[in-house]
Amino acid sequence: MKIRLSNTLGGGKDEFVPLREDRVTMYVCGPTVYNYIHIGNARPIVVFDLLYRLLKRCYRMVVYVRNITDVDDKIIAAAAAEQVAIGELTRRYTAAFYDDIAPLGVLAPDIEPRATGYIRPMIKMIQRLLGGGHAYQAEGHVLFDVPSMPDYGQLSRRDLAGLQPGARVEVEAYKRHPSDFVLWKPAAAGETGWESPWGRGRPGWHLECSVMAGVHLGETIDIHGGGRDLVFPHHENEIAQSTCAHGGRPFARYWVHNGYITVDGEKMSKSLGNFRMLRDVLKKHHGECVRLALLGVHYKKPLDWSDGVLEQARRALEKWYRLLLDARPGVAADADPQVTEALCDDLNTPQAIARLHEIAHAASAAPAADRARHLALLRASAAALGLLGHEPQAWLRWRPAAAADDAALGDDEIEALIAERNRARDGRDYPAADRIRRRLAQAGVVLEDGAEGTRWLRQ
Repeated sequence: MKIRLSNTLGGGKDEFVPLREDRVTMYVCGPTVYNYIHIGNARPIVVFDLLYRLLKRCYRMVVYVRNITDVDDKIIAAAAAEQVAIGELTRRYTAAFYDDIAPLGVLAPDIEPRATGYIRPMIKMIQRLLGGGHAYQAEGHVLFDVPSMPDYGQLSRRDLAGLQPGARVEVEAYKRHPSDFVLWKPAAAGETGWESPWGRGRPGWHLECSVMAGVHLGETIDIHGGGRDLVFPHHENEIAQSTCAHGGRPFARYWVHNGYITVDGEKMSKSLGNFRMLRDVLKKHHGECVRLALLGVHYKKPLDWSDGVLEQARRALEKWYRLLLDARPGVAADADPQVTEALCDDLNTPQAIARLHEIAHAASAAPAADRARHLALLRASAAALGLLGHEPQAWLRWRPAAAADDAALGDDEIEALIAERNRARDGRDYPAADRIRRRLAQAGVVLEDGAEGTRWLRQ
């Protein structure tokens, strides 16, 4: 089945045709490890995990690279503020990044380079740009000469005349043009740096991604992804330096960007007090609920994050997992063609999720003899979105870390109360059995009595 993707480079929805039939390459900008990631950072992690899963189903070989930026002005500032070594800070937040995204059920990328391991090839790219007349030295810096690239602005559809100095364009007296950007900057005394032909310093952020993508995927890659906030200047600058360093050859053929996240209708910011760190969200909500909530709106559109969005995702997953409690092992199925078709149409997750609801409804209404087939289809179709991968009973018994206090009942306590209730029922002490049931209900535990005994689940 053919895949179509919204390509920021041209602004339309294009059929995806890889450069090589036997190998798809994808590079996605990863975290800058100076703090914990927020829910906005989690969206591209999940979106491009979904695209990676789809590509792997359609092509024999997919090489997915997601970098880690471990040297950057923000990292240096954070390390100075905490009075710790940069390496200590980046190791801590890299480990936190892995811990935080694990509950989202994302696959590991094939390659995960760290910027500090690529200083030598970064220096070589700068040398090529200098040699080609696309860069210049000024006051210890090496800068990309933006006017030397006539097509600059093709991704963000901006022209040089319309670029105004401001928050996204740093203005420095040593620049020839306000839009020129840093390839190499000098390191102050005591700061992290590396020796180079231009003195001790460190690479510019834009350069890091161009080099890591080129080293692992080649001069021209199939797909480059990231959040919409990276279109300008980061991705625009990646195109400029990579294209000019590689003799005019295109850098990436498809540019895919996910939309912004707002919180209760407002832009997420620390000043508004609505900043949502992923790890804080996961203290109250199952990671799969977060994943489904992030996929509930088309990736290109803004997503308004709220407790209501998470509750809607929780209810859907609870319904599906309750159905799967009755699934029979050994019944196999392929993903539903309509789910696959929706995903191939520019990752249309709202349509794919709507189809999952239809399959679930059909399963609940099906005669007992046909139900196993419907449930197998539900599970296989959800797997295409990275969902319903848990054992149903375990998922339905999950409780958030925020609820794990002295007032909450642990699994062993629940089992003991159920055993006590069963003894009361066997002894015909029904008032005692009802009191135990009410106590469990107050603790959010639902009992389901059946021919095989009593099954319990958390609400």
